[in-house]
Amino acid sequence: MKTYSPKPNEIQQDWIVIDAEGEILGRLAARVASLLRGKHKPTFAPHMDGGDHVVIVNVEKVRLTGKKLDQKTYYRHSQYPGGLKATSYRTLMAVRPELALNLAVRRMLPKSSLGLKMLKKLHVYQGGEHPHQAQKPKAA
Repeated sequence: MKTYSPKPNEIQQDWIVIDAEGEILGRLAARVASLLRGKHKPTFAPHMDGGDHVVIVNVEKVRLTGKKLDQKTYYRHSQYPGGLKATSYRTLMAVRPELALNLAVRRMLPKSSLGLKMLKKLHVYQGGEHPHQAQKPKAA
């Protein structure tokens, strides 16, 4: 038996819209990462980008369990001495809630150029409106 490997012209990428209202951040990020990789398709190949485009709306209404809202912290560094910046999740949700979900999904994707291609297919928006109606996204 030969192992099936999909050809680039055989890969079909759909558009999926997800409403994040009331969803738990980590579980939503794991589901989205799986959709972006294409693991839900029978033609999944780990070395190819066979995932779908994912549109997430109402990202400001995502929730965290336990005390993570106050205790969880995102870090970034400017690469200069003393350049470590820490932001609490409560502050991040008030200022840029789409960044919190984007970072969570990004860390669940492969750390390679393929992972960056997959991340470009993630579209996150505040509110219930998105500009991708022309692509006819399906609800997930």
